[in-house]
Amino acid sequence: MKQARVLTEPEFKRVLAVVAQMKHAGRNRLTLMLSHLAGLRVGEIAALTTRDVFDGESKVREQLRLRAEITKGGHARTVFLNERLRHEIERFSMDRPENGDADAPLLLTQKRTPFSANTLCQLMGQIYKLAGLEGATSHSGRRWFITRLAHSGVSPKVIMTLAGHRNLTTTQRYIDVRDDMMKAAVDLL
Repeated sequence: MKQARVLTEPEFKRVLAVVAQMKHAGRNRLTLMLSHLAGLRVGEIAALTTRDVFDGESKVREQLRLRAEITKGGHARTVFLNERLRHEIERFSMDRPENGDADAPLLLTQKRTPFSANTLCQLMGQIYKLAGLEGATSHSGRRWFITRLAHSGVSPKVIMTLAGHRNLTTTQRYIDVRDDMMKAAVDLL
């Protein structure tokens, strides 16, 4: 089975430029950032609530606790949000109407209804297609996240835990290797 394309840095910037021109740009940008910067699955992104992301004082949490019922394996896990992603969430929240319901979905469709994993998957596919990135799917961000961590020297066990995988072999399948990466590795010698 062919894997989702892992974007290069210039390709990721191109996607964000395309998103900036779209209707619902803030929502779409945050969707991509949750995928790329937190490694969330599309179903996990669709299921996020305001309470998951913001504390009782409306501050962005430093970590999310994904409930077992929204994860693929049915196991709750902690997702850490880096400063860049927390900033993206704060930026998004400024444009979002305050509704006060902590259990409200974080992201809404243009009809103001919750996304399903399938509709969010289709939206992400459309965004990548508009950016001219053949082979990119809703799983591209997750693969980008895991690949970036692996090539930054993060422990495989840490990456596996962050990804919510139970087996290291599953995590290893996500890691992309390109010629430029291999050249950079050999140049270290």
